[in-house]
Amino acid sequence: MHPFVHGILNCIHMRLLFIFLCLIQFGSSFGMDISVSYATFKGDKSDYVEVYLYAVGSTLKQMPVEDKFQSNIEVTILFMQGEHILQYDKYLLNSPIENDTTDFIDLKRYGLTPGKYKMEVTVVDQNDLENKGTFTSDEFSINYVGEEVSMSDIQLLVSCKPSKEKSPFVKNGYFLEPAPFNFYNKNLNTLFFYTEIYNTIGHVEENYTITYTISADSRLAESKEIVVGHKTKMPAEMCLMMMPIDISKLQSGNYILKVQAKNGDKLLSSKAVSFQRLNPYIEPTFVTDESFDINNTFVADLSMEELTYSLRALMPKMYGTDTKILNNILSQADKVKMQTQLFTYWANKDPNKPEAAYDRYMEVARAVDNQFNSGLGHGFESDRGFIFLRYGKPTNLISITDETDAPPYEIWFYDQFPFTSQTDVKFLFYNPSYAAGQYSLLHSNARGEINNPGWLVALYKNIDNRDRVGSDYLNQTEVTEGLNRNAARYFNDF
Repeated sequence: MHPFVHGILNCIHMRLLFIFLCLIQFGSSFGMDISVSYATFKGDKSDYVEVYLYAVGSTLKQMPVEDKFQSNIEVTILFMQGEHILQYDKYLLNSPIENDTTDFIDLKRYGLTPGKYKMEVTVVDQNDLENKGTFTSDEFSINYVGEEVSMSDIQLLVSCKPSKEKSPFVKNGYFLEPAPFNFYNKNLNTLFFYTEIYNTIGHVEENYTITYTISADSRLAESKEIVVGHKTKMPAEMCLMMMPIDISKLQSGNYILKVQAKNGDKLLSSKAVSFQRLNPYIEPTFVTDESFDINNTFVADLSMEELTYSLRALMPKMYGTDTKILNNILSQADKVKMQTQLFTYWANKDPNKPEAAYDRYMEVARAVDNQFNSGLGHGFESDRGFIFLRYGKPTNLISITDETDAPPYEIWFYDQFPFTSQTDVKFLFYNPSYAAGQYSLLHSNARGEINNPGWLVALYKNIDNRDRVGSDYLNQTEVTEGLNRNAARYFNDF
């Protein structure tokens, strides 16, 4: 093994990033997919935190109920300061009884005294007790006691509408539907947000302004603040701000919504929250500055071969239609465009030292190329090399070459996976051709990657049909356990 790759394969632990409105998502081997988010508010009697839970029904075991189906989970929520548990809740949550699997949501409110807290959430599938997870948020503060102007956390919504019904999701006369995973897919063209502003009476004599902006990743060609809006409000003890934002023209990417209360040029309070947008209908474009002299940059010294190699090594960092843009540049073989694209990418990554950022990445790319090169293209274009460059080094991996019922296979484990806000993410690669190094990705529980319910059958395809589990050939997704069939145990239990 190349010594550099050996170094980057060492086990590490990564921390999820939480911005104001915390978002946790976790999955087990076959995909318990749960979104937990929270937001803090000022109450009449005490400050409180709202905890929103969204469960993807297809990732939970269903039980028959009167010719229909239902999921059942046990939820435990702890609020802690240091090692001390200050508040505790444990309850059962059932999905609606439906003809097929269905997603379901829940909301709980908890009064908290001012201070700093961590929240721990444990979810257990009551119909499959092995399908469970426990996760802890970053530390957050709650303190609305003072007389200063303050703002609640921002709640991201899929929809909001007037309602008079009694429901935990109804607040101030509106039904507020949380956005699970803080994610807006191609069918959601409007982002709604809700926040509350407190104590403007006495601090603002006339009307004040609430502004809201959406800032994009610096790689995108639009200006940093790509959506700007404002609304004038009158001073009040509590003022709610609930606004729709048209995101139909917002291309795929990661964004931050910031809401600010201002009295003229004076900033009274500010909050922000991150979200993701998937919009395949909008073609992304990268910043290209034609005003700089490319001959004065590090890319001027690269040959066409080096430029092609470097741009191909960037492919794992591209998503969706970004890949089409890069493929188009490579197919044109226009040296200036290739130089501009390569320099622009790294200048946006590190404006002060783009060459150093490029050199660091290419050191890893070359090591990955050497490690996973099978003679078919570059090593970073293989499935294993691609995943390594896209997501980084796995926390751990196992490589199996001695199971007589299966071809060689590897399972990569990521304890934390901030790219999709998941934990316990796994990738299974296999080599059905037995050719040196030619592993293909067969199955993963990472959102957006290959998810193959019948991966066990594909891996153990040569076993006797009697050892397959399922009513018929098309519906077989599992195999019986055996001495030479350990992949399910490795994938599920490690």
